Amino acid sequence: MAKPESSLEQTLPEGQLVDRAWLQARGFNRPRVDYALRAGKLTAVAHGIYRRPGPALKWEHVVYSLNQMGYPVRVGGRTALELQGLAHYLPLGETQYIDLYGGRKVPTWVQSFQASFQFTIHTPQLFDPLPEASVHHRPFGAWDWPIPFSMPELALLELMAGVRHGADFSMADKFFEAAVNLRPGLLRDLLLSCTQVKAKRLFLWFSDRHGHAWRQVLDTQGVDLGRGKRLLVRGGAYDAAYQITVPREMAVSEEQSIY
Repeated sequence: MAKPESSLEQTLPEGQLVDRAWLQARGFNRPRVDYALRAGKLTAVAHGIYRRPGPALKWEHVVYSLNQMGYPVRVGGRTALELQGLAHYLPLGETQYIDLYGGRKVPTWVQSFQASFQFTIHTPQLFDPLPEASVHHRPFGAWDWPIPFSMPELALLELMAGVRHGADFSMADKFFEAAVNLRPGLLRDLLLSCTQVKAKRLFLWFSDRHGHAWRQVLDTQGVDLGRGKRLLVRGGAYDAAYQITVPREMAVSEEQSIY
């Protein structure tokens, strides 16, 4: 006796995004998918990407679905810090900007949404390996879907990798001001595995600047800070300890050399 075909309602959770390969692997061939689209049981949200009709599409649906389709991404950097309470205020505006980090490229359709959110994709691999404790999962929706988030320790280092001008320094300074409860053990693991010299130097410079209790016990022995100077801000002050230029208004009195 032939096994009865599963329905879309049984197979595809409401809200999840899938592609034809995902559907094909679960017995939904092209004719069945095309019929479901005509019948309104599936809707296309991007080219070749589908979901069941239901609640408004949220960015969490997309992040969860990407991970289910084999694209390991996490919410990191500025977004992770803001959503985990390290922001003095959340950005205002109709569009929510979400920073996604991962070790491989994501499909181009991720950038095609005309919705209340937009993704900024960060693909460079900054850690080798990435400490397991630096990522946690926050439940989302009625099914408690696990959404990967960078812990604050990781998110701050991710933020440092993207600092490029004075406004970035000012934003990062606010986050460091609020980062009073970081874990020195995890920070050490991250600094040892981080592959970007700029991110490590900036992280330690901001750490020294704010002098939270965790900085006093952070063991940096063996952390590779590279060699040579890094010009980060034109017209800035040179910090001899970390061989970087920083905004003059943020420099301590001993930093006299101007670049």
